[in-house]
Amino acid sequence: MLRPLAKPALALAGTLSLAACSGSDAATTAFPTWHHPDVNVVSRMVTAAGVATTTSMKPDGTLETVALDLTTGKKLWAQPATMAGRLPGMGVPPPAIVDNVIVSLDPVKKGRWNAALVARDARTGSQKWVRPVHSTFGPQRCGPYVCLSEHTALSSARVVVLDPATGKQKWKLPGIAEVEWSDANRVLLLRLAANPMIESYELKSGKLQWQQPIEQALGSGIDMSGGWAFGSTGENLVGYVAPYTSPRTKKVSTFGLFSLKISDGTINWMRPSVVRVYPSGSPGFAPVVRPVDQQGQYGGFARLDPETGRVMGQITASQVPGSGWWLAFPQRMERLGFLKHNSGGSAFDLTTGNSVPVKDQRGWSFCVTDPKPLPLKGQAPGFYSVAAVCEFDLSNGKRIAGESAPPSWFTGSQDGWRLWRDEKGAIHGIKDGATNSPGMYG
Repeated sequence: MLRPLAKPALALAGTLSLAACSGSDAATTAFPTWHHPDVNVVSRMVTAAGVATTTSMKPDGTLETVALDLTTGKKLWAQPATMAGRLPGMGVPPPAIVDNVIVSLDPVKKGRWNAALVARDARTGSQKWVRPVHSTFGPQRCGPYVCLSEHTALSSARVVVLDPATGKQKWKLPGIAEVEWSDANRVLLLRLAANPMIESYELKSGKLQWQQPIEQALGSGIDMSGGWAFGSTGENLVGYVAPYTSPRTKKVSTFGLFSLKISDGTINWMRPSVVRVYPSGSPGFAPVVRPVDQQGQYGGFARLDPETGRVMGQITASQVPGSGWWLAFPQRMERLGFLKHNSGGSAFDLTTGNSVPVKDQRGWSFCVTDPKPLPLKGQAPGFYSVAAVCEFDLSNGKRIAGESAPPSWFTGSQDGWRLWRDEKGAIHGIKDGATNSPGMYG
């Protein structure tokens, strides 16, 4: 999924970010765990059919698609990977995995084609089919199929829906779009156009079921250049559009959170003029926001109910300490803390808004507050890896030793497994039976 521009998002986190306080009850030896250190994960991780796959960066700055056995963490295979036309603010994409097929972009340049979309058996890596690509944002799973925006750098840009087993095209759409939700019968696409909208299509036929302009939810003046994120909650899709300041006009675009019904596109609720904070849960799982007034002044912090958009807990602007802090959450996000590195911080009960003692309070925050761009070979500068979070003691601002599992609001969970990247790029897995949910990155 497209994310907010990595560097601005992390810079903003210095003022707006969230980490989690956690007793790390999930990180117990009673659960199956594994650790694969021989990779440098730079994308999200996706799973299906007992296989996890991701994009890793090699020491020479090239990329590779890596497939791991989900149960053991054992590497099944790896193949060279690339990007062709993806924008830096989108981050490095993961492969798409559908049933027992992994689809990724290989560095195969031939004539007008800059890469090749290659489908492989998820467990063996044996090649199934190849599709030449000029430019693309990368493949995505859409129900039982693979969705691909291709020719993205050309006026002939289009979205194609492919059979993962054969590569055969099922249907297509003009323009550029990104998958935000899908099941076996339906896919919701974010159509990237002058008037961005969410559209629902029947997967089998490609028939348009409904469409909802984002301006209907947040108002006019939408500019997707600042980034966006989506997450589902039950029967609804929750979306976030980040602010973007035009370098020409210096005006800030319309931004905020909204929810719509997956079945018919009806808008459930809207929260304009709030920014999502990082790290935090998915908009569809645990949205935490900070309001911004017309003068650009930030208010307090609030956790919203993704079902209703109502405030579940908040602290006021007057309770926010000065500067130099990073926010912190507990495992279930019932408290909010302000982490100050190597010094004492503060914490608040999100339900009551009252201050609580920071003694024995632990929190998860970004391991690195000034990330460096990836030294990718042959790619535009400005790509960053997905972030890692580390555990801190809020009473003294020091990192806590050990390798506890981060909270599920950060990692997400699929089929009982939670996967995460540590600050060295290694992959960790734990099967703690957590309910299926999206993580911070979807």
